[in-house]
Amino acid sequence: MIRKVGMKIISIRCIAQDTFEMILENNFISNYAVPGQFLHLQVGEHSLRRPISITDCDPSRSTVTIIFKINGQGTRELSAYQVGQYLNVLGPMGNGFPLHANSTALLIGGGIGVPPLYYLGKTLREMGCTIISVLGFQDKNHVFYENEFKNLGKNFIVTNNGSYGESGLVTDVINHVHHFDYYYSCGPIPMLRAVSQELKERRGYISIEERMGCGVGACYACVVPTKDGTNYKKICKDGPVFVAGEVKL
Repeated sequence: MIRKVGMKIISIRCIAQDTFEMILENNFISNYAVPGQFLHLQVGEHSLRRPISITDCDPSRSTVTIIFKINGQGTRELSAYQVGQYLNVLGPMGNGFPLHANSTALLIGGGIGVPPLYYLGKTLREMGCTIISVLGFQDKNHVFYENEFKNLGKNFIVTNNGSYGESGLVTDVINHVHHFDYYYSCGPIPMLRAVSQELKERRGYISIEERMGCGVGACYACVVPTKDGTNYKKICKDGPVFVAGEVKL
């Protein structure tokens, strides 16, 4: 169920280079959002809303956490919003991650694809799962939520230039992680493509980041072809989460 709501900003802080954490208040979304879903935010006078993944929910406080990176005028304006202001939001939107209780889950995130994996890992841990995280960032200045993921289980940080944690790409690390039941990955398309290829014999799910128009599947601005090329899926409505191998990356 999607609703158009006003969400009050409870806090906003810079947590890494050009990366902000914002905590919003809304009872409905905090109680009904599931890991992998997103919010569609109206920012200023921009005609198109901004899709931002849900990082965490706390129904006891009626709060929803999002993390976003400045990558254009809209997100730059969003970073300037102040505590006490309200955002016009559609949500929760999209389909979330399938959840498997009492399993071992490998979480693989890249950059701003890391945030939705935190809510996923937190939820899976509450369901009795063992969590292993491999998180990739550009360099040490872009690393965030390291301690939060450490609290969920074993955690590997990878930076492109080796300035922090392991050096290289997430695929360089997941090669050495053998004992898991399912993998979950979110990040740039090249990373998702590489992860899906590397783990093609394993069961997993991917979440695709994409610019969107309407956010409800009416405008066909965010379609992706199925693996066999016979059909298309709408990332905003059919996704953003798909079974690995379901769509062509």
